[in-house]
Amino acid sequence: MTTAGAYLKPVPKIDDTNRPHWEGARKGELQVQHCKSCGTYRYPPARWCSECLSEDIEWVKVSGKGTLWSWCAFHRQYFKGFDAEMPYAVVLVELDEGPKLYSNLVGVPKDRIRIGMRVRAVFEPATPDLTLVKFEEDI
Repeated sequence: MTTAGAYLKPVPKIDDTNRPHWEGARKGELQVQHCKSCGTYRYPPARWCSECLSEDIEWVKVSGKGTLWSWCAFHRQYFKGFDAEMPYAVVLVELDEGPKLYSNLVGVPKDRIRIGMRVRAVFEPATPDLTLVKFEEDI
């Protein structure tokens, strides 16, 4: 992860392997890999399916809905960009399609965060070239 321009939070390194995910986010779509051989959805991306080892994969738009699987609050400032959010929550969301993604939960006070709560993807422009996938409560 690196920082870019005036945006003070870390940003992902975009490469040929994960580029479709980030291009989807810029369009307001959550995209993950899908194995055309066995039907497994997965993220982070890989060359081979973790279930059947097939290389026959495609990138597909998924619902963006899921369940909060785990979370923690960071009380130490690692990057200046998080000053206003201290302490901030990092969440692990299990998408309805199966993959788990690390992200942030927005719009929910930390005392209301609960394992098992339903969430949905939202898209936050970070730089002119990067939109981040975050989650909010799905009520």
